[in-house]
Amino acid sequence: MGAAPAVDMDRAARAAMARRDAGAARRAVDALLTAHPDFAPGWLTASVLALDLGQPGRALEAADRGLALTPGDPTLRLQQVRCLATAARLNEAVAAARTLEAGIGADPRLQHELGNIFSLLGDHARALDWLRRAQAALPDDPALKFNLATVLRFTGGFAEAEILLDQVIAARPDDWEAWGLRSQLRTQTRDRNHVEPLKTRLTPPPAAWQGEVQLRYALAKEYEDLGEDRASFEQLRLGAGLRRRRLSYDVGADVETLDLIRRTYDAAWLAGAPQGPTSAAPIFVFGLPRSGTTLVERILSSHPDVASLGELNDLPTSVTTVGAALAGGRPTPKQALVELAAQAPDRIGSLYLERVEPRATDAPRFIDKLPMNELYAGLIAAGLPGAKLVQVTRRPMASGYAMFKTLFRQGYPFSYDLDDLGRYIAAHLRLAAHWRDALGERVITIAYEDLVADQEGHTRRLIAACGLDWNPACLAPQANPAASSTHSAVQVRRPVYAHAVEQWRRHAEELAPLARRLELEGVAQS
Repeated sequence: MGAAPAVDMDRAARAAMARRDAGAARRAVDALLTAHPDFAPGWLTASVLALDLGQPGRALEAADRGLALTPGDPTLRLQQVRCLATAARLNEAVAAARTLEAGIGADPRLQHELGNIFSLLGDHARALDWLRRAQAALPDDPALKFNLATVLRFTGGFAEAEILLDQVIAARPDDWEAWGLRSQLRTQTRDRNHVEPLKTRLTPPPAAWQGEVQLRYALAKEYEDLGEDRASFEQLRLGAGLRRRRLSYDVGADVETLDLIRRTYDAAWLAGAPQGPTSAAPIFVFGLPRSGTTLVERILSSHPDVASLGELNDLPTSVTTVGAALAGGRPTPKQALVELAAQAPDRIGSLYLERVEPRATDAPRFIDKLPMNELYAGLIAAGLPGAKLVQVTRRPMASGYAMFKTLFRQGYPFSYDLDDLGRYIAAHLRLAAHWRDALGERVITIAYEDLVADQEGHTRRLIAACGLDWNPACLAPQANPAASSTHSAVQVRRPVYAHAVEQWRRHAEELAPLARRLELEGVAQS
């Protein structure tokens, strides 16, 4: 068969993907590869589909097959990098992306894609450079404008990002993520806000539930900025409720896992656990999401001897990899993984350093700020005995409200229902207390409320506890030029402030279900 039928079949597969018909797309791709196994673009389509379906291993295999046919194809090489990153093979992804820079050429579409990949890899300076190059050739491309605005948010270019998002929304009124991102860029005022356009877009709500959720969270944020608390919480209630109904999630399973971690990693285990490498480079900053971990990270990374690598997935990946090996490659549910990992903290620590150290900077210390690394504090203590463990705490009602009003891109499914949230917070607090008891001085605990009330005193204590010499730059984390890709990317550019400590009280009536659940769980609410 000639090239034309292959092109037609590839076009049909892409069309099925565009309309999100996964079954038709799979059938079209299978037929294409069966009839035309030497058609390299077909392997690219297969790779893109597999990645969309959450199959990074298959996606990488397909990209590799395509590259075997056309080794110099930059589009396939970009896809290979994206697959490596998604498969958590970040060292290989970074190396491949940097190799690509020299040969990407002047095609703005490829420059755009390379910029997106560097953003995915956390190298926002490179991402910004490549997106700017692409923008010079494609100044009116709304997708490019959105991606550039996203990176500008990470790097502090909020005013330019808002202008770009205004343009994206004008060109693509159904770009719901653009609406959500724009509302986050600054504190809205009576004179400058988007409340009326948001209300108009919600009358009637979009057919796509994801769009309605984005708009309601954006409107809730803007109402809160304007002091319209009841209207704000009503939008949160509607948006969170819709998001929760679309989740298949049982908070009880997570609570059981957290309690199993406490029982498994007890004092007896800690006393006999095999010790891993003694590197003093890692500083782990963890706690519940929205508890102040980003502020602590920015304080520490303002020190010239410390660099932040952001929210890494390398520790959970190392735990999963070692656990799967111990299970002989069989599927390992969460609770089985807890017990398997306890057998080999030394192997987990070694694998973690092997994965992370090639990405470390010239600074002698680095921060890993994945909030949920708190689940692995026992494994860190044994597997990386030289690491520092910084536990950030926040009062439960304030913490709960901060999570409930955040639309997370992924993860944290407990945050969209107040009863789920109360149960998870209680289980997390039990685990946090367990680590303080079991690990003693190994855990450096910083309370968010104490830090904002006495910034210098608690910053000095934190710096000393991490074994660092004092540096006054740590008192001005808002001047830290490093990019931040967390939900606090806007707040971290401001001086430390205390007004968020009691903000939840403005919604005390609406948050009553959270308060009741915390009371039932025996959690003090202040």
